[in-house]
Amino acid sequence: MKIVLASSNAGKIKELHDMLSALDMQVVPQQELNIEDIEETGLCFVENAILKARNAALMSGMPAIADDSGLEVDLLNGAPGIYSARFAGEGASDASNNQKLLELLGDAPLQQRSARYQCVIVYMRHANDPTPIICQGSWEGHIALEAQGDGGFGYDPLFYVQDLKCHAAEIDKQEKNRISHRGKAIQDLLAKLASTRRAP
Repeated sequence: MKIVLASSNAGKIKELHDMLSALDMQVVPQQELNIEDIEETGLCFVENAILKARNAALMSGMPAIADDSGLEVDLLNGAPGIYSARFAGEGASDASNNQKLLELLGDAPLQQRSARYQCVIVYMRHANDPTPIICQGSWEGHIALEAQGDGGFGYDPLFYVQDLKCHAAEIDKQEKNRISHRGKAIQDLLAKLASTRRAP
């Protein structure tokens, strides 16, 4: 069985592909089917994930999985939130988004820079699925004063994980997939899919 992954973000696709390997399905990124990104007009992660999953299912005729995720910084009243990928403007790079975040936080001490990654994963059986599976995961941390590490993507070089005393960009890939916001949401999805399949 094939399932379309409604994302064009290379870092996200790689992470999701690794995490979804437990599924007895072939996961196909939407760009392999010439499906373009839909405009994210939702006002929250759930709305945007549903928009993306529905569009991918409609265009492909296949079940679809979509992820919408981002960073919430308490000192910035939850920004960048759903605008995380385009915080520094449309087409912004990870580096420019990180730079804008550092500038806005200025010299605020680490204890005031609490933040969390949020992830919502949506699974739709078809474009008109009235009961999509919706899973959510979060990952607590702080925004460091400077970037460290060359792994991961997005805000990972700035995201300091207190428990591990390191930045997300310094964490081993398998460990990150286990403890991250996306990892938690995917684990919830896999459990719900397994339970759905077992149901009469």
